[in-house]
Amino acid sequence: MFLLLVLLLAAPLAQAATSAALAAEPTAPEPETPTDSISPEPTPADTLEPNTDKPEVTTFDIAVRGPKLVRELLETHLELQRYRAVTDLDEAELARLIVQAESNARNLLGTLGYFSPDIHITREGGLNEKPVIAITVEPGPATQTGAVKITFAGDIADSSDPDALAQRLEIERDWRLPTGQPFTQNSWSSAKTQALRALVARRYPAGKLAGSLANVDAPMHSASLLLSLDSGPLYRLGPLQVRGVKRYDPVLVPRLARLKEGDIYDQSQLVAAQQRLASSGYFSSAYVSINPDSDPVGDPLATPVQVQVREAPLQKVILGLGVTTDNGPRASFEHSHLRVPGIGWRAVTKVQVEKDSPFAQTDWTAIPDEDNWRWGVLGRIERQDDGTLITQAQRLRFGRSQIGEQIDRNIYLQYDRANIQGVGRADNSEADIGDGSALTANYVWTGRYFDSLPFPSHGYALGFELGLGSTLGQERQPFSRTLGRWLGIYSLEKSRIALRAEAGAVVGKASARIPATQMFRTGGDTTVRGYGYRDIGITLNNGVIGPGRYMTISSVEWQRPMMLNGRPSEFENTLFIDAGAVADKAKDLSPVFGIGTGVRWRSPIGPLQMDLAYGLKVKHLRLHISVGFVF
Repeated sequence: MFLLLVLLLAAPLAQAATSAALAAEPTAPEPETPTDSISPEPTPADTLEPNTDKPEVTTFDIAVRGPKLVRELLETHLELQRYRAVTDLDEAELARLIVQAESNARNLLGTLGYFSPDIHITREGGLNEKPVIAITVEPGPATQTGAVKITFAGDIADSSDPDALAQRLEIERDWRLPTGQPFTQNSWSSAKTQALRALVARRYPAGKLAGSLANVDAPMHSASLLLSLDSGPLYRLGPLQVRGVKRYDPVLVPRLARLKEGDIYDQSQLVAAQQRLASSGYFSSAYVSINPDSDPVGDPLATPVQVQVREAPLQKVILGLGVTTDNGPRASFEHSHLRVPGIGWRAVTKVQVEKDSPFAQTDWTAIPDEDNWRWGVLGRIERQDDGTLITQAQRLRFGRSQIGEQIDRNIYLQYDRANIQGVGRADNSEADIGDGSALTANYVWTGRYFDSLPFPSHGYALGFELGLGSTLGQERQPFSRTLGRWLGIYSLEKSRIALRAEAGAVVGKASARIPATQMFRTGGDTTVRGYGYRDIGITLNNGVIGPGRYMTISSVEWQRPMMLNGRPSEFENTLFIDAGAVADKAKDLSPVFGIGTGVRWRSPIGPLQMDLAYGLKVKHLRLHISVGFVF
C-alpha cells in the first residue's frame, strides 16, 4: 500500500526583521522559524511542549521501550503523560486514552522521520496493582531526504544582476537538508529558516517564505521537498534619520556610519556601521536599522535608515592598576574630553607610572571628513631605563589618519628627541647609543584580512612604515627608516599555525645622530619571548645593550583548542619558537632563539596570553603575560 503524507505550510512566514540590536557581537536578525505539522490531525503534543510536571500521585505509570532517542521523545512529549494525575479515571476512559496514545506516538515519531513505526501498547499489572502502560516501539528505517526543489519569486527571480544570481546560487548551495540526509521536523524547519536568513541578509529585507511542501513516501522512506521564496522588491538605502545627537556636529554620525545613499541594502553593512558608532567613543550605544513594514507604499529604492544613538559622557576618567612581566607593577590615569571647546576635537591624555618605562601622552583628533580622514596631533614624553642606559625621549606628531574596515593609513610629520644618560654611556659615541634628534615625514599602511577579530582562526595581515628625514643639530644628516610586518594564521584539521615576520632598516651615515626611538631593539612579551623587554640589541664597547639599525623577528606558533566534554573550550594551548636579531649592518644579523609553551583564554576583553619561554642564548626561563590581539 502506498502512503503519501503531505506537509504544507499553513501560512506564509511574516517578513523578517531587519534591525540589528547593539551587542558585543551583533548578528543577523533571526527570521521566525517556519513550522509544518507532520500529522494530518495536529494534537497538543505536536507542538513538542515538554510535559515536565511530575505529579506526586499518579493513576498509572508509563514505560516506553525502544531506542534512546525515541524513548526520550515519547517520555517527554506523549500526551498520555497529562492524564497520570487524574485520579478518577475509570477503566473505559483509560482504554480510550490507550487507543489515542498510538496515534499520538505516530505523530511524534514522524517529527524524527519515522513514518512507518511498529507500535505496541499494552496494559500491565494485576487487579490490585497500579496499571503500567507499556509502549514498545520499533521505529523502522528513518526517512531520507529525496529530491529538493527551491523556487524563487520577486526581484531575485527576474533580476539579471550578477549579485542577485549569486545570491540565488548561494541559497541553493548552502541548503542544509540536501538529498540523502535524514529528514526530521527540526532539520526541515532549520533548513527553511537558514534559507530565509540568507535571502533577507542582503538586497531583500522584505523577503518571505511563500510556501513549503514535503511529500513523504512512507513505504520508500523518502521525502521530496519543495521550497518557495519570495524576495519582494530590491531595497536601496535612503537618507539617514538620526536621533539622539545633542552636543556633537550633525555630520559626525553620517561620517562614522559611512552608509551611502543609494547603496544596495546589506545587513552586514548596517551591523558594521552600528559597530563603528558604538566603538567610536562618542556614543554609549547605537542602533541602526531599516523597517520595510513602516511605509508599505514607500520607495524601496530609497528606504530611510533609522539611526538611534545615546551619547557618551562628555568627559571620562579611567584609573588603572596592573602588572606586566616586562616592567612589573603599573598605575595609570587617563582623561578623555570628546569635544574640546573652541575646536571640537577629541583629546585623550594618559599618564602611566611604572618602574622602567613611565610616560605621559596626549592625543588630539578631529572628527573624520567625508573620506574618513581626520587630522591629529600627538605629544609624548617617556623615560626608558634599561639598567645601564636611561633614555629621556620626547615626540611630537602632526598629520592625518584614516581607519577603515580592513586598511588603516597614516601620514604625518614627526619630531623625535632622545637624551641618553646612565653608566652605559661611557666609552660610546652619541651615534652608537642613539642620543640625538630628528624630523621625519612618514607614511604607514596596515591591512588586516582575518575571518574575525579579536579571535581570528585564519587570515593574514601585513603592514609597512616608510620614513624619510634628517637629524637635527649642528650636523644635519639625512636618513630613511623602513619597517615591514606580516602575520599569517592557517587552519589545520584540529589546530592552527600562526607565522609572524618583521624586518626593519635605518639607512644613514654611521656618524648620524639618529634618535634611539627611531632605531631598533627587541625582546619581550609580543616580540621574542624568553628575553626581557628590549634585551636584544647591539653589544656596545662596555658590554651594555644599545639600539641597532637593522632588525629581524620571526615566529612559528602552533595553537590547539583544549577540549571539554568533547567540544573546544575557551582555552587553548600553544607551542612556539621565536627568533630575533639586531645589528648595525645587515650582514651581521645573527638571530637568538626562544622556545616555549603557553595558554590562551578567549576572555571578554580579548585574548589573554600566558607563555613560559626559555631563551636559548641567556639560558633563562621567563613568564610572559599579555592581553589583546594587536597588529
